[in-house]
Amino acid sequence: MLHRFGRLVSYILVAPLLLAGCAHNASSPGHDHEVFKLRPQVEDQYGYVHAIRVGDRLMISGAVSMDDQGQPTAVGDLRQQMQNCYADLDKVLKHYGCTFADVVVENIYTTNMRSFLELAEYRASVYGARFPTGTWLEVKGLALPEFMIEIELEAHCPKSRAVRH
Repeated sequence: MLHRFGRLVSYILVAPLLLAGCAHNASSPGHDHEVFKLRPQVEDQYGYVHAIRVGDRLMISGAVSMDDQGQPTAVGDLRQQMQNCYADLDKVLKHYGCTFADVVVENIYTTNMRSFLELAEYRASVYGARFPTGTWLEVKGLALPEFMIEIELEAHCPKSRAVRH
């Protein structure tokens, strides 16, 4: 499975790395950023991090429904995949002392927009009445054919709220 997972590197949203102009090493001289790896083994193998914080700006790579070994989960079940994505995103936000109320951009990529639109009300249980800006795109495919949805976030998270680990 991991050889198929190699395609994920080109799809995991490396834009936050480029936008931040940072190397992956949080201790790089001259760079005020922090990285977070949700699944260190998978992220190290394919050369990405799940989140980078630069100042009060938190950029979170697209979350997909996978286990800690990088295996797809909830195959064929878009609702459960969406819930799994939000659960992972919640872990990242909490690592930085943030919540979904701090999210300012949410981009969703799905392989089935019609089904996603039928399930989109689930987002109200995540955000309440205050939704972030964002874009929803139907795509031909994601990193692995079993993935039906990928959700990336950007949040404004003041460092003063950082959780000490």
